[in-house]
Amino acid sequence: MSNILAGKKGIVFGALDNQSIAWKVAERCVQEGAQIVLTNAPVAMRMGEINNLAEVCNAPVIPADATSIEDLENLVKQSLEHFGGKFDFVLHSIGMSVNVRKGKAYTDLNYEWMQKTFDVSAISFHKLMQTLWKLDAISDWGSIVALTYIAAQRVFPDYSEMAESKALLESFARSFGYHLGTAKRVRVNTISQSPTMTTAGKGIKGFQEFYDYADKMSPLGNAPAEDCANYCVALFSDLTRFVTMQNLFHDGGFSTMGMNPALVATPE
Repeated sequence: MSNILAGKKGIVFGALDNQSIAWKVAERCVQEGAQIVLTNAPVAMRMGEINNLAEVCNAPVIPADATSIEDLENLVKQSLEHFGGKFDFVLHSIGMSVNVRKGKAYTDLNYEWMQKTFDVSAISFHKLMQTLWKLDAISDWGSIVALTYIAAQRVFPDYSEMAESKALLESFARSFGYHLGTAKRVRVNTISQSPTMTTAGKGIKGFQEFYDYADKMSPLGNAPAEDCANYCVALFSDLTRFVTMQNLFHDGGFSTMGMNPALVATPE
């Protein structure tokens, strides 16, 4: 370990269990010298194992529904109190679609569920950044990162309206990144991660098939969750102080490929 986050403090959203990327990020941040606060929605906390992670990371757990301004304000204020001042980084690792969970076809979506998807998966990011802005909670040269997926740019039919959610998420990163960068020297980026074998990911119809497809298409194969955590740590560190408003692909090269002979059957 190089201790590149020594002295830094941050909040990690979305650690559900030891398969989740946020869980790996939390572990790596602490290994690199950071202090963290863990948070997740109360319902997710009941389903997950976040208290085990909190013990390993010596971190408090503050429940917060990321769609609730009141909850976010409480989370940020408690974190400021816990850290004794401003903090340096935040990971937004939140996504959920009721339509996907219930198997609704893209051509027959429930629009109330769609609005819930957008609120949880994307608008929560704007609410979070607006709360951080109003409470002036992030230190100069701080870093905010959200996790996204290439379905924001390309069609993956079974990803449903989560694709539009990720596109909106990426747009919020750019737009709020301007304001946070200009006024507070805070950078905002999204990481477009390979399909990853998380509890949430495996709930998507056809996940195994497009996981295998991406793995074969990518010259380096799918990027593991542990390496995504390393990338997050790099973006939280002072080594990336002038990287902002970017959607950064962490996908083994998938996003640049047109075709790969490994996917084409060789005639006998």
